[in-house]
Amino acid sequence: MKLKKHKHLKGKQHKHRNNFFSERIFEEWNSLPEEVVTAPSVNRPEKVLADKFHLDAWRETPKDAIVMDLFYYTLQFAREMKFNREKTSAFFSIIKKTHEVAVETPFGNLEQTFRYFKELILCHAVSRPPHSIELFNVDEVRKLTEYAINTYFRHFKMYKYAFTPLVRLDLSVNYVGVQVASPTPTEVAEAEEETVKETEAGIDGEEQGTETPMPEEEESDARKELRAMINTYLLEEIKKVKVTVDEQLKTTEDTLSKKIDAAEAKKSPRKESAKKKK
Repeated sequence: MKLKKHKHLKGKQHKHRNNFFSERIFEEWNSLPEEVVTAPSVNRPEKVLADKFHLDAWRETPKDAIVMDLFYYTLQFAREMKFNREKTSAFFSIIKKTHEVAVETPFGNLEQTFRYFKELILCHAVSRPPHSIELFNVDEVRKLTEYAINTYFRHFKMYKYAFTPLVRLDLSVNYVGVQVASPTPTEVAEAEEETVKETEAGIDGEEQGTETPMPEEEESDARKELRAMINTYLLEEIKKVKVTVDEQLKTTEDTLSKKIDAAEAKKSPRKESAKKKK
């Protein structure tokens, strides 16, 4: 069984790195008034994201609309947490890169994606220059992880379905050592004629309102011989079982008879001794 080659069959191995200031959206976002950001009917926040990430068709294209919602609510959460520019940029980049890793392959990579997300969070929560920085405290790490689990990873299959192509598995089976003879032109022509005749017969039967009777297949000599052997074997096995059952019944009867005789033999001396005493 062979799978066709896919560009991202297993997914790439990603290395975490610091992501603050990698997505400079916070300046435009923080410049928006509070009532503009929180109002559900105002399109200005979406316009900022559409201009930044080329999501101009987010109203018509489902994929762009899903990405727009993901980015919008991520920034909204960062605003509710009162993050500064560095934290907002880092968290937004973590969610964005997590999404890119998740949809890079159509195959299941939930564990790999969540592991990558945890590494990115840890990279921004521990002071170990130059590998990581202490940008988020323990409480913020807990809240960020809960937010990602309850939003993105809860709907992980939905993102995979929307952003990854459908994979079809084509199977080809080859039998080693078995030569398959190709049909001759005469056999092909005969098969086509039989197909045409069957089709015409089916059409005629439908028009007449009757079903075409299927010809009964004649049983071959080999099948008859096999059937006879099976019947003979079954009869012999039934005889063996019957003999075994009879022997067991006879043995049981003999055992019960001996026990009865022994019980009666014990009772008879007692009766004689009782008569003598009288």
